Amino acid sequence: MTDGSPTDDSVQTTDADASESAGSGAGATAGAAAVTLDRIAVYPVKSLDAEFVDAADIVENGGLRGDREYAIFDEDGEYVNGKRERAVHGIRSSVSLDDGTVELSAPEMTDYDGPIAEADDWLSAYFGYPVELRRDPAGGFPDDTEASGPTVISTGTLDAVASWFDGVDADEMRRRLRPNLVLDAAEPFWEDHLFDRRGTVVEFTIGGVAFEGVNPCQRCVVPSRDPDTGEQTPDFRTTLMRKRRETLPEWSGGDWFDHDFRLMVNTTVPESSWGETLSVGDAVTVGDVVSE
Repeated sequence: MTDGSPTDDSVQTTDADASESAGSGAGATAGAAAVTLDRIAVYPVKSLDAEFVDAADIVENGGLRGDREYAIFDEDGEYVNGKRERAVHGIRSSVSLDDGTVELSAPEMTDYDGPIAEADDWLSAYFGYPVELRRDPAGGFPDDTEASGPTVISTGTLDAVASWFDGVDADEMRRRLRPNLVLDAAEPFWEDHLFDRRGTVVEFTIGGVAFEGVNPCQRCVVPSRDPDTGEQTPDFRTTLMRKRRETLPEWSGGDWFDHDFRLMVNTTVPESSWGETLSVGDAVTVGDVVSE
């Protein structure tokens, strides 16, 4: 639970919305328990570890300040990330958001402690080929450039999906899935209320910040690996897809589930909320399903 005190009207819908959504998206939240923002995570260096904050400003592309502000690139200008480079999982990082310094450690490497912008040599030595860190303080390097808002999942989903895999707890599942915002909702897949059919978005707010829920996130290979070692979990993809289909709530879907390797919600933030602040404990209010 969070320090916030959710009110009885933290989740709201309209009658028109309920009839339009017919069991999915916003309309299905009628009568649901109050939901609040439980945790905020930013990933200062894309593909490295999270930093948890009590509050985060929305920047001009709709992302969180400091999230994926830096990214690692090879000599061809391609990302060095978990999708392409399994060795990324072996790096532990701790970033000071106040002064832009980072501590890096990895097996058989001397630890680095200094400015993020000067960590290129350490990273190049670790990967065994030249890399460089680039910075974009305005909007960072989001995974989805079209839905560049924070990604959203619920505590209930992390618990449920972790239970599908031996030896994996909710915290490890969070590290595998790498969400920005975790909502305090015990019901598995509650966040599926935040998208509807293709060509629409679900309007919702967290505190004073307006969001548009776009789609269920199509997952890559990263969640199938141990976040510390990069070792592949046997049958991860097939197990998740099978269990996702078996447990898909009535409010999930629209026409997004052309396959079932989808988990977490991608969002955008309207320009009217750029510069606003999200805080742990903020209440979630679900609004209308509207056309894009």
